[in-house]
Amino acid sequence: MSKVFRITPKAVRRVNGTVLTPEMTLVVTTKQHTLDPFYNGAVEVQEAYMRLYGFDYKKACCNKGYFTFERLD
Repeated sequence: MSKVFRITPKAVRRVNGTVLTPEMTLVVTTKQHTLDPFYNGAVEVQEAYMRLYGFDYKKACCNKGYFTFERLD
């Protein structure tokens, strides 16, 4: 059973030629039942940011602390 989360960056972040802004909000569905969308190395979050915004999560050295998230289901 999967879970749905809304993920929002807390502030503007500029690193390694990438820019992350609070307007870059995602709605992500995880593959497993979990309370945290960042549980498995944020695979779903990384894929969604690349697909929607062309933002490279790994290149920007992001982690859970840069985001707020809420369960939608």
